[in-house]
Amino acid sequence: MARFDSIYQDMLKRIVKEGTPEKNQRTGHEVKAIPGMHFSIDTEKEGFPLLTLRKIPVKMFVAEQIWFVSGARKPADFLRDYTKIWDIFTNPADVVTVAYGYRWRKHFGRDQLGLLMKHLKEEPTSRHGVVITWDPAGDGLGVTNRKNVPCPYSFTVNIIGGRLNLHNIVRSNDMVLGFPSDVAGFALLQHMLAQKLGVKSGVYSHSISNAHVYDNQYDAVKEMLRRRNTHKTLKIALPKNSYDRAEKKDVKLVDQMIAAFGDYKPQEAIKGLQIVL
Repeated sequence: MARFDSIYQDMLKRIVKEGTPEKNQRTGHEVKAIPGMHFSIDTEKEGFPLLTLRKIPVKMFVAEQIWFVSGARKPADFLRDYTKIWDIFTNPADVVTVAYGYRWRKHFGRDQLGLLMKHLKEEPTSRHGVVITWDPAGDGLGVTNRKNVPCPYSFTVNIIGGRLNLHNIVRSNDMVLGFPSDVAGFALLQHMLAQKLGVKSGVYSHSISNAHVYDNQYDAVKEMLRRRNTHKTLKIALPKNSYDRAEKKDVKLVDQMIAAFGDYKPQEAIKGLQIVL
């Protein structure tokens, strides 16, 4: 079984066995939740962390990550041609106010992602490579009643031994729908940053404050715990200049990146999964 599949099953088993069942006040759904879940995977040695226990739509997280890197916040600006996943979070002006890439590149008055690249190029041993998505002026704490605030709210990038490592910090993860796509998307970002800086991709780490499974996903969890896969370690080779081309929203990049996942052979999709907001 691919290393990430094994990690994922272990996390689900722990939630099933140790998770606390309680009704979530905001959604009205029961969840089983565990605080402080974490995993790390060496993407160079153990492969790209893309789940194969069920089919994950590659086009979705590829297009989404390109959209993030570009700093856009309107789905009509590139993203909607490939996925409508962010449409439910738009305001009447068709703007996603919490679009991650916009937060990284424009929202706080400076281009965090651009400065990250410049800083690590000039000082590759730096431990200051932190990018923030969460805005304390308006996110959470009952300040506004929005159906979406950032789940991955900060990530740290550092280079150790010529390998770029990314640590993603997440306040809340739906472990069936959100988690697999978040991991694949941010691992793709890690590969893009590494390529841009001329280093290898190293360890991807993912820390979750609240890891949970919703009651309408319990059967899906049981199914994925039953499944076994002999999928070989997944390796990807990005198209040249992927980061620069993503900044420019190069439409040809999506298909070329999808082709990089040509060895991805997942088990069948689990139908009927519904996102809970």
